Amino acid sequence: MRTTTSLMASATAVAALLALTACGGSGGEGGSAPVIGIGSGTDGGTGADTDGGPNEGTLENPTKNGGVNGNGPKDGTAFQKLPKAGTMAAAARFINGYTPCAPISPTPAGGKPSEGPDTKFGPAFSVTETGYCGRRGITTVVLIKDPKAFQTAFKAQIDAMNGGGNPNQGIVVGQDFAMGSESSDAMSALLQPQAGLLMLNCHPDFKPPSGYRKEPALVKGCVLTDYYKDE
Repeated sequence: MRTTTSLMASATAVAALLALTACGGSGGEGGSAPVIGIGSGTDGGTGADTDGGPNEGTLENPTKNGGVNGNGPKDGTAFQKLPKAGTMAAAARFINGYTPCAPISPTPAGGKPSEGPDTKFGPAFSVTETGYCGRRGITTVVLIKDPKAFQTAFKAQIDAMNGGGNPNQGIVVGQDFAMGSESSDAMSALLQPQAGLLMLNCHPDFKPPSGYRKEPALVKGCVLTDYYKDE
């Protein structure tokens, strides 16, 4: 049996979203990988409803700026090249290509909506919808309206820890969605290069080994990385 260390020292909404406790769960199997989503947001990716049409340029409706089959802007940031979902269904299908996430449900297994982490998110997180999936440990998926606001609120939670917690842990993000899982294998599966997602890490002591990505996030003091180590 293996117990993962929670990123958060206290029971907060973000702790519920991140890796909490897993007993040797693998969760690494899934279907064949789908086409990688390429972010269309030259405006920094402030949500699917800013693209000029319902979910346009997202995994759900890849029709604008190259959509998910096109190329991201050559001078685009790492964030602008992240996948966009547009809907919870599209996010779940994308995740299910790398780790089990079907069916997606608004209710955690054996629980009630009032017990989910979305009820603990304050307005600062800009979370619009929460879904749950997974076979060996609950995976939580959230849709985000304002990614910069989400990252700001996430960093505030990390800052409140005063340097505590695992510096090599964070939350896996796209442009307009994020996921955390009780299974570290599920988290790792979504950081494969072919998945195209990155981990938001705002820990002041984060220093990945050479060769791993460490790209600027939307908020100073946070980075986007493909390095993750469960401790």
